[in-house]
Amino acid sequence: MSLNCDVLIVGGGIAGLSLASELAPDCSVVLVEAEQRLGYHTSSRSARQLIPSYGPPVVQELTRRTLDVLREQLPAVMTPRSFMLVGTHDDVEARFSGDMQWLSHAEALTLNPELRPDAFEAAGIDHSSVGVDTDALLEYHRSRAEAAGAQILTGAGVHTAQQLGSGWSVGAGPHAIQAGTVVNAAGAWADSLAVIAGVGIQGLRPYRRSAAVARAASVPDVGAPMVAAADDSFYFRREGADVLISPAESVPSVPEDAQPNPAEIEALVSRINALTTLGITDVKRAWTGLRTQNAVGIPVVGFDPEAKGFFWLAGQGGYGFQTSSGIAELAAGIMAGTRPPVPELLPS
Repeated sequence: MSLNCDVLIVGGGIAGLSLASELAPDCSVVLVEAEQRLGYHTSSRSARQLIPSYGPPVVQELTRRTLDVLREQLPAVMTPRSFMLVGTHDDVEARFSGDMQWLSHAEALTLNPELRPDAFEAAGIDHSSVGVDTDALLEYHRSRAEAAGAQILTGAGVHTAQQLGSGWSVGAGPHAIQAGTVVNAAGAWADSLAVIAGVGIQGLRPYRRSAAVARAASVPDVGAPMVAAADDSFYFRREGADVLISPAESVPSVPEDAQPNPAEIEALVSRINALTTLGITDVKRAWTGLRTQNAVGIPVVGFDPEAKGFFWLAGQGGYGFQTSSGIAELAAGIMAGTRPPVPELLPS
């Protein structure tokens, strides 16, 4: 099939879909995804938590804007769920930012009595944090984009991309697509797409992060905060009638359909059982996602400095959902010439 569009978005995760949703009312958009379903990789393996105090300042700003947009457009996807950091005083203080407030040891135990008193010495909490229904958010952006005329093609991995004059000729699966702008929202494969297109890479590296849903003898109350170690050694929260747990690891990986390591999950269960009274009995399911980032750990958003019409929307590094609407607005504004780029996010 031959197609022509103003903007071709490569990648059907939250970054690509939220941008398609933002752009489609004003220009012709085609989105291609290599997998047979949207949001298959990192976007379907999220912790489902938006934390305004999490990440560098530019990420926090984009998160606050995303929360504002969701409150206006889709409040039903959010539920109140605070975010609590625990650990040594120095570790918690090092992560203190945004709207986070100190908690006394007793206050922290009141909010989450499953924590063992000797497992931490200090705690902080972000009451502005919320849980998010990521499936509903992905579906909202997909349906909004298609309702505005965007074409979304799955099973269409990019195999060729060539700059021709003022536009691009791209082969994606069985499709030949002519586009004025190509958006690289390919997640862990963003640098690989750049190589196909003959564009300089950004040094983006995927990192593994695993999680599991487990049965537990004592489950946190509904509305209890998500609890994370300030040294990034674990986090947990209620998930339905069970508990969601993660070792919060950050292990370099190749771009792949990442799978959990059973030994790591077993070690995680032992660690959390030692630090809490959750009493995890068995793991119901586990998964691993890839958090892709550059050397400085912030997203890359903007036109490539050397390849005309090649736009980077990559390197979200685990901040994809919480920055999605803010980044989509920013990217659409840069492409339309109505918003200046953010210097620290620009590709090098």
